[in-house]
Amino acid sequence: MHILEKKIRDASAEGRTALIPFVTAGYPSVEAFWNIVGELDESGADIIEIGVPFSDPVADGPVVEGASVIALENGMTLHRIMEGLLERRGRFRAGLVLMGYMNPFLQYGVEKLARDAGEAGVHGFIVPDLPFDEAGAMRAVLAAHGMALIPLVGPNTGKERMKLYAGVSEGYVYAVSVMGTTGERAELPPEVPELLSRVRGEFTLPVVLGFGLRSPQQLAALPQKVRPDAAVFGSSLLRHIAEGGSPADFMRMWRS
Repeated sequence: MHILEKKIRDASAEGRTALIPFVTAGYPSVEAFWNIVGELDESGADIIEIGVPFSDPVADGPVVEGASVIALENGMTLHRIMEGLLERRGRFRAGLVLMGYMNPFLQYGVEKLARDAGEAGVHGFIVPDLPFDEAGAMRAVLAAHGMALIPLVGPNTGKERMKLYAGVSEGYVYAVSVMGTTGERAELPPEVPELLSRVRGEFTLPVVLGFGLRSPQQLAALPQKVRPDAAVFGSSLLRHIAEGGSPADFMRMWRS
């Protein structure tokens, strides 16, 4: 079992939803970012998704995009992320996933990326602008170093495409609640239960829900049989931090 899958399965065995916070590397400052990652880990995050800042984040809403702009202004780069993770290797209990766009990864070099990320303790990658038909080479390179390429599926992902992802994926499947960009929403779209039901029908991996989550009540409102195994929250956490809140307080709300 891949370590990312195990993190979520262990949470399920404890009778709870696994928690996956997303934070942009280098936001609100480089030093503060690493402190935030440490606090999220100490506060019970099962997996932490680290956003790689990029100047053209097509899948990101205004909060994450704004954090990316600030991170780039702070001088955060993929190389600095790798250096910081390598320096802190072994400190984090949570699984670690890098989420970013192909351009920075290609510039870094996919083979070097996989080797360095593996040495730095990364367990997986999410690449929103890498379609299935072009992902085989990267998936193979990452797998050779023990890392998963996490699939993203959404309301427009058909059954056959889900089957293709299910046949090659590890870790977990990331169900995107809406078509469009990231960002917290007062209510989840009404089609989310049907999406989650379809995903469960095709995947044996844990099902993770993201894009739009702002509170545990949104999950509680879903039918029990389709509730996700894990929840991703990014924009709401970044906004909380921008308003002076602590990561520990935010995690406490989700764990209560």
